[in-house]
Amino acid sequence: MQPQPGDLLRIDGRASVQFAGDRALTLRVVSVGPELTYTGWVWLTGYVIDRRGQAVERRKIFVQIAGLRRAATVPSPSRSRATRPHASRRDQGDGRAARDGSGVRTRAEAR
Repeated sequence: MQPQPGDLLRIDGRASVQFAGDRALTLRVVSVGPELTYTGWVWLTGYVIDRRGQAVERRKIFVQIAGLRRAATVPSPSRSRATRPHASRRDQGDGRAARDGSGVRTRAEAR
């Protein structure tokens, strides 16, 4: 399997002894190194993906092509909900408190 940018790969001891056991990782490939290396080996640059689907670290690794495996699908990264600024307690929705900063209505405004 020739890795390509965008591939999601499981890197473990089959790809290199440095990733054996609990050091295995899931990598989203960003680029494949163009430099000539030992036959059957390749430099990969990518992002380590955690169990939640979040990219947690950028890595450049040297691995055996024959040991690369496609990763099982990881969950999509959850999008954080956009938060809206809270209105001040004195703002009645007309925006005057926000504009003048006081939040206090004059008698003329109250009528």
